[in-house]
Amino acid sequence: MERRTIGAAALEVGAIGLGCMPMSWAYTGSQQRGDRSLRTVHAALDQGTSLLDTADMYGPFTNELLLGRVLRERRADAFVSTKCGLLVGDQHIVANGRPGYVRRACDASLRRLQTDVIDLYQLHRPDPEVPVEETWGAMADLVRAGKVRALGICAVGARASRRSGARMHDETIRQLERVQQVFPVSAVEAELSVWSPEALAALLPWCEARGVGFLAAMPLGNGFLTGTLKPGQGFEPDDVRARHPRFTAEMMAANQPVVAGLRRVAGRHGATPAQVALAWVLACGRHVVPVPGTKRERWAVQNARAATLRLTAEDLAEIAALPSARGSWD
Repeated sequence: MERRTIGAAALEVGAIGLGCMPMSWAYTGSQQRGDRSLRTVHAALDQGTSLLDTADMYGPFTNELLLGRVLRERRADAFVSTKCGLLVGDQHIVANGRPGYVRRACDASLRRLQTDVIDLYQLHRPDPEVPVEETWGAMADLVRAGKVRALGICAVGARASRRSGARMHDETIRQLERVQQVFPVSAVEAELSVWSPEALAALLPWCEARGVGFLAAMPLGNGFLTGTLKPGQGFEPDDVRARHPRFTAEMMAANQPVVAGLRRVAGRHGATPAQVALAWVLACGRHVVPVPGTKRERWAVQNARAATLRLTAEDLAEIAALPSARGSWD
């Protein structure tokens, strides 16, 4: 299994990660079942997937508890990435970057995950009322205390940038420049996929120039690039796609040419559209690790096997020529 590195600390992970959020949060709540999710995580580890990506807000807390049941048995097989900085209320989510809270959040995550150390601790969102340097300094103290191995940050404001006209990821890069002066950034997590390639313009080059790992979130386009979703199928009210501007029936129909293009490439390789989408992300750079989310064992195994798919120059040119994805903001 191909290995990739995360940041200057050269922490190794498998070529494909596993996003664990859908098992407990944001996607089709009626299909979230603990035992099935446990089998999914074990199957991913069996396939050589090592990076398990979670956050304390997923559930909230239940996603870390779920992973803790796996890590209790298989800690040596896993690279654990979790996040802090967001608090979930009844109808809202708020940022909290106060140093005292960061320390308490880390200790709580360690208990839920049943581990002595977190491999990658990420700031989910900066607190607008706390200088990001203060939050990052508290996270750096966790590394010095041996509770965390490396630090990362999640990109902010992607969809807000679309609406405001600002260049995508400008705010994230400004924050990265600030925190890099306090303690090294080992990884950045941001959306990157065939239908959302904006990180290629500035954010991924920033990471590559500094040896910072890049975790590609939503590499399957929230499931659209798998080709298994149909226009007008509808989503449960608690599913984020029910409010996503690319998942209206009209936009799902309009974006079918993107999936059709992936199918054509997949047919030449005996692969699936999802595997081609993941192979495209892997081809974006040697420090890039796609982190597809799933709650099903079948898809976790299929996703992991995408690491062996090598796209040709012809394949990449054909994908580059696909029409840009559309959303209701367009």
